[in-house]
Amino acid sequence: MESNTRPGADPSACAITLRGVAKHYGAVRAVDGVDLDIRRGEVFGLIGRNGAGKSTLFKMMLGLVKADAGSLLIQGAPVNERSFRSVRRGIGYLPENVVLYDNLSGLETMRYFARLKGVALTECEAVLDRVGLGAAAKRAVREYSKGMRQRLGFAQALLGSPRVLFLDEPTTGLDPEATRAFYQTLRQLRDAGVTMIITSHILAELQERVDRLAILSAGRIQALGSVQELREHMALPLRLEVLAHEAGADAVAAALARLPVQDLQRQGLRSHANCPRPAKMAVLGALAALDGAVRDVVVHEPSLEDVFFGFAD
Repeated sequence: MESNTRPGADPSACAITLRGVAKHYGAVRAVDGVDLDIRRGEVFGLIGRNGAGKSTLFKMMLGLVKADAGSLLIQGAPVNERSFRSVRRGIGYLPENVVLYDNLSGLETMRYFARLKGVALTECEAVLDRVGLGAAAKRAVREYSKGMRQRLGFAQALLGSPRVLFLDEPTTGLDPEATRAFYQTLRQLRDAGVTMIITSHILAELQERVDRLAILSAGRIQALGSVQELREHMALPLRLEVLAHEAGADAVAAALARLPVQDLQRQGLRSHANCPRPAKMAVLGALAALDGAVRDVVVHEPSLEDVFFGFAD
């Protein structure tokens, strides 16, 4: 697992750099001394319970809330300084709660945001097509479903081909097909070098889709790294599911009972057990040596949810 600070990091490789960032509201330390480097072209997850400081940190990185202490650099420019204005034009933001004008059509909404961002109006229809709203472009937003409103919010964040995207609970209201399309778009953006920071309470969605993530609790980063790095740091056991051939069921059960596994359970031909990570290869080797008694072995890695509760508790 990585440390929160990376003193040897190449500044040119970082899209976002935070050092000692803090924000207090009276006695409440919403963000309490955060150090963080987010690399260019990285999909970075930021997770934590409600009140952990995620939204405050987001707002400070966007320049919407001023930090009480520390420094924040986005694309090399200090946030809240004059030089940040030009950088802000290259930032897209999808807030958790998208507020739209119901009387405008989807296309009129996009043109409104395009004017605010100084983006060519000719870009609007192409972006609506990209998020699957081309056919609904001229319909009033009041007729949009929650998922369509969310996609329209995503579309406005994509205006101007941003190099940095902040996405706060981006799949709220999206059905499975729209969620898959959303993450396909993120993969395309990542391949184009766009840096993305995502917060979500749907941890299963993030598990296979972020390059790295930070777990925030009480305003501080409790853990930082890839999902696999965090799994290994926590030393959470693997879950084994062993399916035996009928003739070899007893031999498999007896072998498992002798191996360094815990919480062994047997249901007919199927056995389940927790396996300490260091014992993985020895256990698999022992099962493979049972002369065909084993029909199949499935190894389940700890989920991101398991990792999250391990660090956040």
